[in-house]
Amino acid sequence: MKKRLIAFSVMILKIVEKLPKTVIGIHFARQLVKSGTSPAFHHAEAQSAESRKDFIHKLKIGVKELRETLVNLEIMNQIKVLDSSEFRDPLRENDELISIFVSSINTAKKNLKKE
Repeated sequence: MKKRLIAFSVMILKIVEKLPKTVIGIHFARQLVKSGTSPAFHHAEAQSAESRKDFIHKLKIGVKELRETLVNLEIMNQIKVLDSSEFRDPLRENDELISIFVSSINTAKKNLKKE
Protein backbone atom coordinates (compact mmCIF):
# COMPACT_ATOMS: atom_id res chain seq x y z
CA MET A 1 0.00 0.00 0.00
CA LYS A 2 2.85 2.36 0.84
CA LYS A 3 4.35 2.01 -2.65
CA ARG A 4 0.95 2.50 -4.26
CA LEU A 5 0.28 5.70 -2.29
CA ILE A 6 3.72 7.04 -3.11
CA ALA A 7 3.13 6.27 -6.80
CA PHE A 8 -0.21 8.10 -6.59
CA SER A 9 1.51 11.11 -5.00
CA VAL A 10 4.05 11.13 -7.81
CA MET A 11 1.23 10.95 -10.38
CA ILE A 12 -0.41 13.98 -8.77
CA LEU A 13 2.85 15.92 -8.60
CA LYS A 14 3.46 15.27 -12.30
CA ILE A 15 0.03 16.73 -13.09
CA VAL A 16 0.81 19.76 -10.92
CA GLU A 17 4.02 20.36 -12.87
CA LYS A 18 2.03 20.41 -16.14
CA LEU A 19 -0.58 22.90 -14.96
CA PRO A 20 -0.48 26.32 -16.62
CA LYS A 21 0.88 29.21 -14.60
CA THR A 22 -2.51 30.94 -14.63
CA VAL A 23 -4.76 31.87 -11.72
CA ILE A 24 -6.67 28.61 -12.19
CA GLY A 25 -3.54 26.50 -12.64
CA ILE A 26 -1.85 27.96 -9.57
CA HIS A 27 -4.99 27.53 -7.46
CA PHE A 28 -5.38 23.87 -8.36
CA ALA A 29 -1.65 23.23 -8.07
CA ARG A 30 -1.64 24.41 -4.46
CA GLN A 31 -4.74 22.37 -3.63
CA LEU A 32 -3.47 19.21 -5.31
CA VAL A 33 0.00 19.25 -3.81
CA LYS A 34 -1.57 19.09 -0.37
CA SER A 35 -4.57 16.83 -0.88
CA GLY A 36 -2.95 14.53 -3.43
CA THR A 37 0.12 13.71 -1.36
CA SER A 38 -1.28 13.69 2.17
CA PRO A 39 -3.04 10.28 1.92
CA ALA A 40 0.40 8.65 1.81
CA PHE A 41 1.37 10.54 4.96
CA HIS A 42 -1.87 9.68 6.77
CA HIS A 43 -1.51 6.03 5.86
CA ALA A 44 2.04 6.05 7.23
CA GLU A 45 0.79 7.67 10.45
CA ALA A 46 -1.96 5.06 10.71
CA GLN A 47 0.68 2.32 10.65
CA SER A 48 2.00 3.74 13.93
CA ALA A 49 -1.38 4.49 15.46
CA GLU A 50 -1.60 4.39 19.23
CA SER A 51 -4.92 2.55 19.16
CA ARG A 52 -7.47 1.12 16.76
CA LYS A 53 -9.52 4.33 17.15
CA ASP A 54 -6.45 6.39 16.26
CA PHE A 55 -5.84 4.11 13.25
CA ILE A 56 -9.42 4.66 12.06
CA HIS A 57 -9.16 8.41 12.60
CA LYS A 58 -5.98 8.72 10.56
CA LEU A 59 -7.41 6.67 7.69
CA LYS A 60 -10.59 8.77 7.72
CA ILE A 61 -8.49 11.88 7.23
CA GLY A 62 -6.79 10.13 4.32
CA VAL A 63 -10.21 9.42 2.76
CA LYS A 64 -11.20 13.07 3.10
CA GLU A 65 -8.02 14.12 1.31
CA LEU A 66 -8.59 11.55 -1.43
CA ARG A 67 -12.15 12.80 -1.95
CA GLU A 68 -10.89 16.38 -2.13
CA THR A 69 -8.31 15.30 -4.70
CA LEU A 70 -11.00 13.48 -6.69
CA VAL A 71 -13.15 16.61 -6.91
CA ASN A 72 -10.13 18.73 -7.88
CA LEU A 73 -9.23 16.31 -10.67
CA GLU A 74 -12.82 16.16 -11.91
CA ILE A 75 -13.14 19.95 -12.01
CA MET A 76 -9.86 20.34 -13.87
CA ASN A 77 -10.86 17.62 -16.30
CA GLN A 78 -14.19 19.35 -16.98
CA ILE A 79 -12.67 22.76 -17.57
CA LYS A 80 -10.05 21.18 -19.83
CA VAL A 81 -7.07 22.72 -18.04
CA LEU A 82 -5.10 19.74 -19.47
CA ASP A 83 -5.92 17.03 -21.98
CA SER A 84 -8.44 14.60 -20.49
CA SER A 85 -6.02 11.70 -21.00
CA GLU A 86 -3.85 13.24 -18.24
CA PHE A 87 -6.63 12.58 -15.71
CA ARG A 88 -7.70 9.05 -16.69
CA ASP A 89 -5.20 7.07 -14.59
CA PRO A 90 -5.16 9.41 -11.57
CA LEU A 91 -8.98 9.42 -11.42
CA ARG A 92 -9.12 5.62 -11.60
CA GLU A 93 -6.41 5.20 -8.98
CA ASN A 94 -8.06 7.79 -6.73
CA ASP A 95 -11.34 5.83 -6.82
CA GLU A 96 -9.53 2.58 -6.02
CA LEU A 97 -7.61 4.13 -3.14
CA ILE A 98 -10.82 5.52 -1.64
CA SER A 99 -12.33 2.02 -1.80
CA ILE A 100 -9.28 0.49 -0.13
CA PHE A 101 -9.23 3.10 2.65
CA VAL A 102 -12.97 2.73 3.28
CA SER A 103 -12.67 -1.05 3.38
CA SER A 104 -9.79 -0.81 5.87
CA ILE A 105 -11.80 1.58 8.03
CA ASN A 106 -14.82 -0.74 8.00
CA THR A 107 -12.68 -3.75 8.92
CA ALA A 108 -11.02 -1.80 11.74
CA LYS A 109 -14.43 -0.71 13.04
CA LYS A 110 -15.66 -4.33 13.07
CA ASN A 111 -12.53 -5.39 14.93
CA LEU A 112 -12.99 -2.54 17.39
CA LYS A 113 -16.48 -3.78 18.24
CA LYS A 114 -15.04 -7.24 18.94
CA GLU A 115 -12.60 -5.85 21.52
